[in-house]
Amino acid sequence: MPTLHFKGKSAVENYHHTVPHHVLEFDAKLSCLAKGQAPSLDGNLIIEGDNLLALKALLPTHAGKIKCVYIDPPYNTGNEGWVYNDNLTQPQFKEWIGNTVGKEGEDACRHDKWCCMMYPRLMLLRELLSENGSIWISIDDNEVQNLRALLDEIFGKQGCASPLWEKVYSPKSSAKYLSENHDYVVVYAKNKGGWNRRLLPRTEEANARFTRTPTTTIARSMEARATWPGTTAKGTYSIECPGGRVIDGPPESDTGPFRRTTSGNSIQTIVFGGAKTEMECLHSSDFSGSQDWFPRPSGHTRKWVTQDAKKEVR
Repeated sequence: MPTLHFKGKSAVENYHHTVPHHVLEFDAKLSCLAKGQAPSLDGNLIIEGDNLLALKALLPTHAGKIKCVYIDPPYNTGNEGWVYNDNLTQPQFKEWIGNTVGKEGEDACRHDKWCCMMYPRLMLLRELLSENGSIWISIDDNEVQNLRALLDEIFGKQGCASPLWEKVYSPKSSAKYLSENHDYVVVYAKNKGGWNRRLLPRTEEANARFTRTPTTTIARSMEARATWPGTTAKGTYSIECPGGRVIDGPPESDTGPFRRTTSGNSIQTIVFGGAKTEMECLHSSDFSGSQDWFPRPSGHTRKWVTQDAKKEVR
């Protein structure tokens, strides 16, 4: 498997082991405790301090118990003013500590610093995750490729998705090249096979996009739409192109220009003259929940975006 190499990697690969354990100190004035209740690590916690030390402090009591982790690390845009502060002893780190990470073209080690900062924290977060746990990370184009490479190395090929998150509706007229209207949420599981997604309930509107066939399979066309007369029909069938043109086909056969291949209840492929269209076929038992990354209330035509959240906070 390809690996990511960056300045300082050999020093940070095992750095999480050398980070000293710290005891969390409770602040009774800031705690929301019932009368007579003693402070405990079992309930909800808000921890103030260095995140690396906080993660190491949680390890003795929470290792292998966390089902879901969400982090929002520095995007490394060059405008955030974040500072590398991990106290490693190698000379190169002494040069980094306490200095603000610069912009692209101004700081030749800016991506190395970001990777060195992320590596030990991802290692500790993996130890905190339960076997059916997952980690969700917000990021943008500046470091998404490095983040995925780090996660592949630490978690293995357990990546589940990197969906786009639309953060604004309107394009930015001030953009130097193309307007960046999106961020990413990178999702990895500790053990993808044992991860339970806990899908949202499906809506009637979502189910209405699917139609049942005589075999109780539910089919939805993808890309170009194909007219499928059903599993028991014989003779010819047609393919409707995206532009609306309908191509009549010959009798179905393995040697003709039309060819169907089916893999379980998942994807049915129809090939015509080298061009391919796919039809998604799901059994009714697969309809346990919605896989829509942008769920929205009925009648709401716009996706929920970061821009909405900022307006609501204000």
